[in-house]
Amino acid sequence: MPLFGNTFSPKKTPPRKSASLSSLHTLDRSTREVELGLEYGPPVMNIGGQSWKFEEGQWITESGGNASGRELQRLKKRNVQLEEENNLLKLKIEILLDMLTETTVEYHLKEKEVEDVKTQHRRKK
Repeated sequence: MPLFGNTFSPKKTPPRKSASLSSLHTLDRSTREVELGLEYGPPVMNIGGQSWKFEEGQWITESGGNASGRELQRLKKRNVQLEEENNLLKLKIEILLDMLTETTVEYHLKEKEVEDVKTQHRRKK
């Protein structure tokens, strides 16, 4: 028997109101532009004095940027060189790790052989 009355029974929640009372979501883009007076365009941002525009899934510098075509080619070439160097270094690290693993295994095997010889020598005495 509960101490303070009936068992717990929460109140029913009121029904939710509709998400949007506006009919703008049913209008097509051109009608919305006319109704709201908005002109939609690609996103544009300014970083470090250089203007970038997002078109067809990529950020593109707008004309008048600081980076020349020659400098972009140089940077792309340098990027390729660095990627190749990075891949070579990763390969060298992998080879060194394999060598280290092999040496460690050989060391443990030799250590085990020495321990086995010691125990056999002790048994003979």
